[in-house]
Amino acid sequence: MQIGLSRVGVTGVHKAIRISYAGVEKLISAEIECTVDLDAAQKGVHMSRFPELFEEAIEEVVIGEALLVEVLAEHIAQHIARRQRALRAEVRIAARYPLERRTPVTDLPTQGMVGLIGIAVASEAGVRRVIGVEATGINACPCAQGLVRGRAAERLLEGGFDEDDVDRILELVPLATHNQRGRGTLFVGTDAAVNAEQLVAVVESSMSAPVYELLKRPDELFVVEHAHLQPRFVEDSVRLALAGALEAYPRLDDADFLFSRQVNLETIHDHDVIAERSATVGELRAELKDADRPARHTELREWLAAS
Repeated sequence: MQIGLSRVGVTGVHKAIRISYAGVEKLISAEIECTVDLDAAQKGVHMSRFPELFEEAIEEVVIGEALLVEVLAEHIAQHIARRQRALRAEVRIAARYPLERRTPVTDLPTQGMVGLIGIAVASEAGVRRVIGVEATGINACPCAQGLVRGRAAERLLEGGFDEDDVDRILELVPLATHNQRGRGTLFVGTDAAVNAEQLVAVVESSMSAPVYELLKRPDELFVVEHAHLQPRFVEDSVRLALAGALEAYPRLDDADFLFSRQVNLETIHDHDVIAERSATVGELRAELKDADRPARHTELREWLAAS
């Protein structure tokens, strides 16, 4: 039957890969997904060949040299497209990357795990690639905190404090609210050099406070106070992450791509909340400059297909 297929391939392939960041090489476990576009005249792909092609590509570009994860995805995509004679090959690599850090007050060494994602599409038109990260933090709910502030003001006034004292007290004392574990994702599609650890910092700063595997009591106090002094909605985190990426990489081309996604795991509801935005860099810059709503938002698969 003469019908082409958009995506055919394999998913859930687990491999050990060597990657390099800031001159440090690490061997980490990664999950790889690879698909190709199938021409209508081609009955199918050689499914049994995919694992062998992965081995060839990884041996060719990894064994001898540790690479950035998005560069590795690009090499594999090009290798698969060439060997499978495909119109287009797409590769997604997702790994858990150990990030060394220090606690905010006691300055103790600790380690956090962040998500590291590389996506690449290769076709006759060229290659496009994306570097992405996923990090965890805390978001303190502004809405509930506003309710607590209002009730606290009433109690203080009833207790004999004047309005100026009440305002001063509420400025100085962190106010209670419910916390949400936040999971932020940030993708940057560009040929320019992008540092994944810097992207993690952008994602973490978009939330009320970062989280740490190790926390002594002074560190715990810092994180809790920090979170409650800058409450954030899920929408705030997406907007701040996009703005932070533009600020961190002012030389991104207007044709480059950004995607931000925030999921807050609710604590007083059975549901969770989500927000996301995708756009070219040019679309975002125009929106920030003129506050005009764009006619449409460029999606990731659409941007990748433009290669």
